[in-house]
Amino acid sequence: MKKLIVKKAFFAFLILTSVAIISCKSQKENASGAVVNLPERPNILWLVTEDIGPYLPPFGDNTVATPNLTRLANEGVVYPNLYSNSGVCAPSRACIATGMYASSIGANNMRTNSYMKETGLPAYEAVPPSQVKMVSELLRMKGYYCSNNYKEDYQFNAPVTAWDESSAYAHWRNRANGQPFYAVFNFTNTHESGLFEPYGFRNIETRHYHAGDRNYKWKNGNMTEAETPIHLPKDTQFKIPPYLPDNAVVRRDMWKLYNNIAEMDQQIGAVLKQLEADGLLEKTIIVFYSDHGGPLPRGKRLVYDSGLNTPMIIRYPNKQKAGTKDNQLISFVDFAPSLLSMIGIKPPEYLQGQAFIGKYKAKEGRKYIHAAADRFDEVTDAIRAVRDNQFKYIRNYRPEQGYYLPLSYREQIPTMQELLRLHKEGKLNAIQEQWFRKSKPKEELFDCKADPYELNNLADNPFYKDKLNELRTEMDNWLKTIKDTPNLAEKELIHTLWGGDSQPITAMPEIMESNGKITLSSETKGASLGYKIIGQDGKTPPSWSVYQNSFPVEKGDKVMVESHRIGYKSSQLIYDVK
Repeated sequence: MKKLIVKKAFFAFLILTSVAIISCKSQKENASGAVVNLPERPNILWLVTEDIGPYLPPFGDNTVATPNLTRLANEGVVYPNLYSNSGVCAPSRACIATGMYASSIGANNMRTNSYMKETGLPAYEAVPPSQVKMVSELLRMKGYYCSNNYKEDYQFNAPVTAWDESSAYAHWRNRANGQPFYAVFNFTNTHESGLFEPYGFRNIETRHYHAGDRNYKWKNGNMTEAETPIHLPKDTQFKIPPYLPDNAVVRRDMWKLYNNIAEMDQQIGAVLKQLEADGLLEKTIIVFYSDHGGPLPRGKRLVYDSGLNTPMIIRYPNKQKAGTKDNQLISFVDFAPSLLSMIGIKPPEYLQGQAFIGKYKAKEGRKYIHAAADRFDEVTDAIRAVRDNQFKYIRNYRPEQGYYLPLSYREQIPTMQELLRLHKEGKLNAIQEQWFRKSKPKEELFDCKADPYELNNLADNPFYKDKLNELRTEMDNWLKTIKDTPNLAEKELIHTLWGGDSQPITAMPEIMESNGKITLSSETKGASLGYKIIGQDGKTPPSWSVYQNSFPVEKGDKVMVESHRIGYKSSQLIYDVK
C-alpha cells in the first residue's frame, strides 16, 4: 500500500513538474502579456541596420556569430514577427518617421526626388496631412535631445525642427547635461550595395564608430577588399533559398551578406560600449531592427516575407523580460505610437499604427500587417499585401507584367547577374524560374508557415476560400481607411499631393515682437517653426529650437526663423530685434 502511495505521489510530481516546465517555456516563448516597468523619461537608443532578414543567432540562424546582438537578446526581448510596410528603405523610413503608411502620403515610389530622366516626372516629396510631424520633433517638444547618425532618406526633406543634430557626428554625448535623449544610429554596411564589387566596408563606420567627437576626421570611401576584416571562412556552408541556384556565385554573395552582418555587430558593440561607459545602460531602452528584409534578389523590394520580415530586439532597463520572445505581429507603422508610449506621451490620433508597449499600449494585439510595392527607381509595379499570423494575401494590380523587372541598381549584384545568365540559358529549375514569369496572378494566397518561401499559390484552392475572402475584405478596408489608390498614375499622384502643377511653398513666418518677447506664426496650416537666437557675440546655435510658445530676446539679437510643412518648400528669414 505504501509503495502504491509513493508511486502515485511520484507520478503527481512528474505531472506538476511537466506543467511547470511547459508553463515556463510558454512564458519564455511569448512574453507579450508581461508588464514592463519603464522609467518616467527613459532614454531611447535606436539601432537601425539595413537589408537583413532574421539572419541572426537569436532568431535561429547560427551561420555567423553576433556576440553583441546575442547579448542584447539574452538581456532583452526578441520580436520575430516585425514587418516593414515596404521591401525597400525610403518608403519604410517615411513610415517610421511619420507613423503613416507610405502609400497613404505619397511616399511609396522609391526615389521621389530622382530618376526624373527615366520617368519623365518632376522631383517631388511625400505630402502627409497638415497635422503630421516627424516623431523626433514630437519628442523634442517634450524636452528630448534627438540625434540622427547619419542616414535620413524619408522621401521628403526633414524640417529643421526634426533633429537637434543629424550628421556623422550626431550622438547623445552632444546633449545638455542630464537631458533625456532619442539617439538614432544607422548601420549601412549590410546594405544591398555591400554585395557589389569592389567590396569593402565604409570607412565612416569603422572601429571609431560614431563616438560623438566632432574633431575626428572621417576617411572617405570604402576599405579595399584586402583591408576588410573577415569574420567567417569563405568556404562556409550556407542554406541557400530554393529560389536561388546553389553555386559558387551565390555562395560568394551569401558569404558577403553574413560577413557584413558580423561587421555590423562589431559596430553595434562599439555604440553599446559607449552607452555603458557613460553609465546610461539601465536608463535606456535599446531598440535594434533592420529597415526591411534581406538584400538578395526575390527578397528586397517585394512583398514576400523575404523582403518584409525583419528581426527586432528590445532591451528594457534592468534586463526586464530578459531572454524572452514576443510573438505578436508588429508593423513599422506601430513604431511612432510605441516610441511615444514608451516615454508616457499619448500618441496623436492621426497616427495609423498602434503602440505595442508602454503606457498607451493597445488593448488588443495587431491581427494583420499591410505592405505595398510601387515604383522602384526606373521600373514601376503596383502590389498590395496583407498578412495575418499564418497567411498572406497579395493583390497584383499589374498582372500583365512579370515580377522580375530590369532594375539597373539590383543588376549590379553578382547573384542577380547569375540568375539572368541561367534564365537566358534555360538552366533554372521550376522554382527558380517562377520569378521570371511573363505575367503574374491577379491574386495570391500563401500559407507562410507551411510554405515560408511563398512558392505555392493557394488562391484558386477552394479549401482556402474563406481565408481568401477574409484577407480580401481586410485589404479593401485598409485601402479605404488610409486613402490609398493603387496603380494611380504617378503624374496624377503628384498633382494631387501638390494641389496643382508645382510644389507648394510654406508661407513666410510671421514675427511679432512685444515686451521683449517674440511670437511666431505661419499661414501654412501645420507648418513647423524652427528658430535660432544669434546673440551679440555673433555665435549661431548648432540646433534649431522647436517653436511652441513666445520666447525672450534682447535688443541687438538676431532671430533666424524657418517655417516648413513636410512636402512643401521651406521658407526662412532673419529678424533683427529692435
